[in-house]
Amino acid sequence: MSRTKVAIIGSGNIGTDLMMKIMRLSKTLEVAAMIGVDPSSDGLARAERMGIATSSAGIDGLLALPGFDEIGIVFDATSAGAHERHDAVLRGHGKRVVDLTPAAIGPFVVPPVNGAAHLDAANVNMVTCGGQATIPIVHAINRVAPVHYAEIVASIASKSAGPGTRANIDEFTETTSRAIVEIGGATRGKAIIVLNPAEPPLIMRDTVLCLCEDADREAIAESIAAMVAQVQEYVPGYRLKQAVQFESIGSNRPLRIPEMASTGRTEFTGLKVSVFLEVEGAAHYLPAYAGNLDIMTSAALRTAERIAMKEAAL
Repeated sequence: MSRTKVAIIGSGNIGTDLMMKIMRLSKTLEVAAMIGVDPSSDGLARAERMGIATSSAGIDGLLALPGFDEIGIVFDATSAGAHERHDAVLRGHGKRVVDLTPAAIGPFVVPPVNGAAHLDAANVNMVTCGGQATIPIVHAINRVAPVHYAEIVASIASKSAGPGTRANIDEFTETTSRAIVEIGGATRGKAIIVLNPAEPPLIMRDTVLCLCEDADREAIAESIAAMVAQVQEYVPGYRLKQAVQFESIGSNRPLRIPEMASTGRTEFTGLKVSVFLEVEGAAHYLPAYAGNLDIMTSAALRTAERIAMKEAAL
């Protein structure tokens, strides 16, 4: 089967890691172009050394490349604000778009949860790094016991957060919170991101706290373990940091959650489930501590490969 040609817009940390990952791992995709706005970026320099067509003129530079018509899928690894224009332009040229920004124009995709659901969409959104790490866990709990409230905290090394990530902090919290509900299945979701400046840089850590109906704890733990194994198929460094924690919340001491006011239920009784995760990167570009990049680019790669395989089968 011939490989589908792809372009990457964004020559920063995420775009460069994605380029390296596609070239090393994919038997379905071929990187045909790397696009940026900084002519001195490391990502563009690496692409040039590997014989990939490059441009520092942004999306206009992509449109001007001689091989643009042959490109089937475009990855956008820039910012939520820039993606709005990119999406409009690319749709006009009939290109499929995999969005790695929190713009959330297209439907959310988290591979082990709904990876096959939107393969025909013109634009699919990969949520956020924190969303890719935690939403599978929320979903795993929710399929056993209905989750009323889910809160996630994603802690990443400052050195793994480039300008694009930093520019999208607000969008990160909003998009991840939405996806916790829409894909994870929680009634209410909340997301927090922490950029940790510690030296040496710390590996990505994620905490998932769910308040759900009381249910079989062993069944919940088994569902989580099965989900972790699914994520590990494309992110080998994804793992539980410790055993899943359970706590019963009785009517004598209910939890009060102001964020649940819109649902008409601010006092919670039932089961609190706490899950602690660690994501070690494959070090295709940045060091292994940058698991936030690895899970995001790995999810985007898997999704694009599924799109390309479906297109090839038609």
